[in-house]
Amino acid sequence: VVSTQSTGEELVYRLAGEMLEKVPEDYVPHEVKARLTKYGIFQPMNIFLRQEIDRIQKVLTVVKQTLRDLQLAIDGTIIMSDALKDALDNIFDARVPNTWAKVSWESSTLGFWFTELLERDMQFKTWIFEARPNVFWLTGFFNPQGFLTAMRQEITRAHKLALDVVQLFNEMTRMNKEDVNSSPTDGVYIYGLSLDGAGWDKRGMSWWNPNPRFSSPPSLLYTCSLSMR
Repeated sequence: VVSTQSTGEELVYRLAGEMLEKVPEDYVPHEVKARLTKYGIFQPMNIFLRQEIDRIQKVLTVVKQTLRDLQLAIDGTIIMSDALKDALDNIFDARVPNTWAKVSWESSTLGFWFTELLERDMQFKTWIFEARPNVFWLTGFFNPQGFLTAMRQEITRAHKLALDVVQLFNEMTRMNKEDVNSSPTDGVYIYGLSLDGAGWDKRGMSWWNPNPRFSSPPSLLYTCSLSMR
């Protein structure tokens, strides 16, 4: 007779192995520094990128350590600590372990959370190792407000303006993120925002609300730029 506990541990052991195979590679500090130096290490957007990479690396470190230790604990090589027991129970129930949630973001299920980990990492690795994106996934950042602040600083420096004489504004476009093939002259294109209780009429470029409970993300981009007060 196979016990429920044994079956659960075997499942989690297998899931841990599968996630370890998929979890992204660590960021090598000297490689990151070299790329940032090439881009301009003290430029506002690059300072922001470095901070975001530091945070995603912390998540990667915690995830890998948890999964490896979990397999060792299930094998009986190390003691099953309270934190590992929490991770085992949550992974079995398809929830995010508490140690991961503390250093990352909210998510309804482990599957959604892990997919977002891969997508966030892809945005950062593309930016640092290939080129600055033409369009940014705003909600894929740990600090979205910091991203917009860095954008303001970038533009004010370029135009030799003070931060207190400019303000942010946004503009909906007709482009899907796949349609964007260049960056705006000033500002950034972003995607990933959602609407709750409303929709967006792409043809009429206006809000519409067929049902107060209706929620859907617009397949559009916000153009973030600056305006003189």
